[in-house]
Amino acid sequence: MQRIRAQDWWRVRTVGDGVSWIDEPHIHEFYRCNVWHVRGRDRDMLVDSGMGVVSLRDWVPLVTERPLDAVASHTHFDHIGCHHEFPCRLCHEAEAEILADPTRAATLADPYVTDEIFTALPPAPYLSTAYAVKSAPATRVLQDGDRIDLGDRSFEVIHTPGHSPGGIALWEAASGVLFSGDIVYDGPLIEDTYHSNAADYHASMVRLYDLPVRIVHGGHFASYDRARHRGIIKAWLDDKDR
Repeated sequence: MQRIRAQDWWRVRTVGDGVSWIDEPHIHEFYRCNVWHVRGRDRDMLVDSGMGVVSLRDWVPLVTERPLDAVASHTHFDHIGCHHEFPCRLCHEAEAEILADPTRAATLADPYVTDEIFTALPPAPYLSTAYAVKSAPATRVLQDGDRIDLGDRSFEVIHTPGHSPGGIALWEAASGVLFSGDIVYDGPLIEDTYHSNAADYHASMVRLYDLPVRIVHGGHFASYDRARHRGIIKAWLDDKDR
């Protein structure tokens, strides 16, 4: 399989509201994490950090321009691979232990990380069999209701267990922007990881259904509006409640 140069690994697009969408286009879409960069007055926020197979700090200058909080929506391999590159690292208390000790099993690198998840491989010497997330102990541990303050912007932490025990969404009521992580996005949802919980998933979906979102930026796939948000969740709930 072809290998891609480090400088061609990342893709950056602006999506409005001071938000940039960063991703790794040479990973198949199902496995490709969305990395969200949010501009604030006093500091920036990064929601997730990709696989870590190519440095985010070295090749995406946007993330190094100002002080930044690197938030983990949860601790699966595709979301925390570059967290070790940032001095301020935030995650929910239920997954802080995984962020500090991100084994292949705990992060789901086993069994998912194989050459087949790529359309082209990262630069040498990358090997899927040797892939591992680096330790990135949290410098701030989050709980439901906490806030991440960027100066002129404030995001509420919504604990959304179900996909994983420490999953969180980040909600900015003033703009109607929601970063939903992997609890809900516009694609096949994963409900059967080793630490998923069906009852928690249902409760999290019910909680997010009536949130007055304007736009949702999920952990995977494209962003969507309130009508689509409610449609995705309603269809999911209806399927579960049959």
